Amino acid sequence: MNEESTELEGLHASLDKLVHHKEKSTVKGINLHAFIYFITIRNLSDRKVTLLGRKWIIANSDGTTTVVEGDKIVGETPTIGPGESFSYNSYHVTHLSAEASGSFHGLDELKKKVHVKINPFRLDIPDESEFDPSHS
Repeated sequence: MNEESTELEGLHASLDKLVHHKEKSTVKGINLHAFIYFITIRNLSDRKVTLLGRKWIIANSDGTTTVVEGDKIVGETPTIGPGESFSYNSYHVTHLSAEASGSFHGLDELKKKVHVKINPFRLDIPDESEFDPSHS
């Protein structure tokens, strides 16, 4: 029985904070940029939910798409009771500006497949001249 996942009403994922950090490393002469994101998943439903994994879709500024999908969320499978929340932070390293969107999936206490989407957010690399005082 391969039941469809439903978006559970009352389960919300939100971006709390996004921090840009220019990496000290380069790959093939390309500067890398890390975007550290802080996310909270709130359970305002009437059911306990266990999150089992996540899927991110990164739409890069060059027209390519990167999909990151996997089990667990920062190594955890959090169980969030009604009225509770789970917060975490992670990062994405890139050399391109992009738009990130994604979802978290799991099971409710009735063992039904559920998911919650997060609103897309931008990973905008600042103009390089902001980092180089010789470009003032």
